[in-house]
Formats: sequence, C-alpha cells, structure tokens
Amino acid sequence: MSTPTIDIAFIGGGNMATAIIGGLLRQGRTPSSILVIDPVAEQRARLTDTLGVQTAEGPCPALTQAATVVWAVKPQQFKDAAQTYATLTGQALHYSVMAGLRTDDMARLLGTPRIVRAMPNTPALVGQGMTGLFARAEVGADERAVIGKMVEPTGQALWVSQEADLDAVTALSGSGPAYVFYFIEAMTQAAQDMGLSAEQGRQLALATFGGATSLAAQSTDVPSVLRERVTSKGGTTYAALTSMETAGVKAAFIAAMRAAQKRAGELGDEFGR
Repeated sequence: MSTPTIDIAFIGGGNMATAIIGGLLRQGRTPSSILVIDPVAEQRARLTDTLGVQTAEGPCPALTQAATVVWAVKPQQFKDAAQTYATLTGQALHYSVMAGLRTDDMARLLGTPRIVRAMPNTPALVGQGMTGLFARAEVGADERAVIGKMVEPTGQALWVSQEADLDAVTALSGSGPAYVFYFIEAMTQAAQDMGLSAEQGRQLALATFGGATSLAAQSTDVPSVLRERVTSKGGTTYAALTSMETAGVKAAFIAAMRAAQKRAGELGDEFGR
C-alpha cells in the first residue's frame, strides 16, 4: 500500500495551525495529504484523532513532497526549526503565521525567498478572523492565490504592499481581540456595580459588541455618523461619551495601538538576530 502524497506541511500544530487545517478540510482537502510536525505526542494524537491528518515528531522524507509549508512555531523557536527543516523544504512556498519574524530573516535561514508572511488573530479559530498578508516579490500571483484560498475559511484577509505595514496590522487586528475582551470585561464589571449579575453583564456586552460590529459592517455610513445617531445631546450616551472624552479614553486607546506597533517592530529586530 503506497504512502499518501503530502501536499501541505505544518511545522507546529498549535491552535492557529489547527484552525487553518480545519478550514482546508472544509474546502475538501484530503486529511492524508496534510502533514503536521510537532514534538509533543499529545498534540500529534489530538490532530490525528480529531482531524485525521498525518503527523510526525521531527524531520521526515515526506516533507520534500510539500508544495506549501506553514510555519506555526513560536518565533523564538524558528531559528532552530529552520536549521532542522530547511534542507527538506527548499521546493516549497513558505507561509508564516509567526508574529514578528520578518521575511528577510526567514529567507536567510531557509535559503529561499518564496515566503508569505501573515498576521492572523484568534477569532480565526471560529472562522471570524482577520489576517494581514504580505508576499515577497518572488511569490507569484498563483501562489498568492493559494494562500488567499487557505485563509478564506478562517475569516477575512487584507494584503499589504509593504512588510512594515504588518506592524500596524499587528497593533490593530492582531492584538485587537484583546482590546475587545478588555472592554467586555469593563462592561461586565460595570453591570455588577450597577446591580446586575456578571452573566447578565456578559450577555449584554457580547450582544452589544456583536450587533454594533454587524451594523457598522453592513452600513454605508462611517462609524462617527453611526455614533452620532445614538447620541442625543444631554442624553445617557452623551453623558457616557463626554465622560470618556474627559478621561482621554480615545487618545489613550490610539496611544496604546501605537505602543503595540512599536513593540511589533522591536520584536522583529529581536527575532532577526
């Protein structure tokens, strides 16, 4: 009995890899055509049991078959991983979902410039993600299309023409879910302070964020206009927004994202050493 041909390989089998693999399977990809390399036995067993993909603990000849290799290890682990797997993956298009690592550094360590770098976010786990994408000049249009199709089941994608723009993408959407969770925490706490239960506060906060986001996405009006429609002079919303403006919430929020952007650049410097 012949061994199934590997079309795509993952170096690292964590949550983001699992989300991408799930999307590929929903598109009709054969599980046996996917190989996941992960040193953790429990992780490999989970992937085999739940998704049916092939797994391996370390380097194996099947890697040389892969047309696409997805790098999903921790950025600080990449240098060692590249030294281990580069000789087996020279034929492949490389797709990185590792935060911070720049493609120049990846190309130097992998010995190939055919790299697409992504900045996904955690809602990809439920098919509602936002992924920023950058392709080096050596990546062809057909290869960009391969990556675009891979991202589709995990949510939306945004291509940027300059790699440095991924630092801004990181600050907005990459880290962005944490900002939303932060506000949900605050709304839940406020609900309790005002006499509601934590569960009631959570339900109200989640429905409000979900509904407002859907409204903004479907409306042709900009967010400022939508905000003004909810805000009557002297009313409750006006009181809340005036309080936030007085406290400098918007300015602090913008400053926070600039801090995230700066840190993303610093991490790129650190990981590239």
